[in-house]
Amino acid sequence: MPARRSRPPLDADERTSLLGWYDLQRGIVVLKCQGLSDEDAHRVLVPTSPLMTVAGIVSHLACAEDLWFREVLLGEWGEGPGLGPHPQDDADFVVDGVTLDEALERYAAACARSDAAIAAHSLDDRGSTACHPVGDATVRWMVHHMLEETARHAGHLDLLRELLDGETGYF
Repeated sequence: MPARRSRPPLDADERTSLLGWYDLQRGIVVLKCQGLSDEDAHRVLVPTSPLMTVAGIVSHLACAEDLWFREVLLGEWGEGPGLGPHPQDDADFVVDGVTLDEALERYAAACARSDAAIAAHSLDDRGSTACHPVGDATVRWMVHHMLEETARHAGHLDLLRELLDGETGYF
């Protein structure tokens, strides 16, 4: 997944604008990981939140993609930590033995699955309640929620990156 650095066109229609902002935030997630060692990506910088590492956030975002666009939208149980019929709390942040490259590959694959699911639906379509009762949300709501979730964690990554090596910048 490339580290995108462009905003959607100023005159974009709703779908193009919404997905453009979403892709930008996803790209910022990737950008904030570029050049980091596995050691730094797993370094705990916030003692009160030991799972909040760069690699942990990327893993969490991969699971969130599958949760919302595989389980909630399509009604198919996902595979991996924090997914399925009996998810464990915070399991999606646990990345022991997972390299940053592996976490980023999982994230890219999850984003590709999400993109395919979103492309097959109208923003007004509703998800499935087969796995989760929130499946009656619209695709529009799900994308807005994941845009917010991704942007919030991109901000966390921005701060973690600055603490790790002083690297700053919006993108």
